[in-house]
Amino acid sequence: MNLLNQFSLSFIKPAIDYTISILGLILLLPVILLLALEIKISDRGPVIYSQKRIGKNGKSFTLYKFRSMHPGSEEGTTLISSKNDERISKIGRFMRKHKFDEIPNFINVLKGEMSLVGPRPEQQYFIDKIILQAPEYRLMHTIKPGITSWGEVKYGYASNVEQMIERLDYDIYYLKNRSIWFDAKIVFYTIGIIFKGKGI
Repeated sequence: MNLLNQFSLSFIKPAIDYTISILGLILLLPVILLLALEIKISDRGPVIYSQKRIGKNGKSFTLYKFRSMHPGSEEGTTLISSKNDERISKIGRFMRKHKFDEIPNFINVLKGEMSLVGPRPEQQYFIDKIILQAPEYRLMHTIKPGITSWGEVKYGYASNVEQMIERLDYDIYYLKNRSIWFDAKIVFYTIGIIFKGKGI
């Protein structure tokens, strides 16, 4: 990695992360309020769903998302949700298609726990299973996890450990070739997914 690219990733990338996250939360405020109201009215459960994930250097943090499943449906389970998961609410299905459920991830970025672009953070339970078959997954913890990733835009959603391992190839490629311009390309692809409603 040349010095210019290293400087960009160390200083410019964090500045972009914070700036876009702040602007995103401000500009999306009407959407945030509408989604929060709809979630609350639809089944009277909590608006925000939080879950422990593993980030840079293997450090645990609390990931925030809009709740897309029926209240209590994930308590005591480590199941990975799928496209036709019955636990997903009506508003939750809409949010997932357009990735609106991930808007609260901007809070994680502002807290310094995530970046806009980087490998998606997983639960320790699944990481332990992935590493048994693909120990190179540990490389994912050398950088901050992201709201979106090269693996997500090129492979898509992983609904089991085997698919997580298959998607890992894309994230390793990103790790070896990351740059501000690569991040911009990933964000561009992600915007397309959002508008086309091609999320999970």
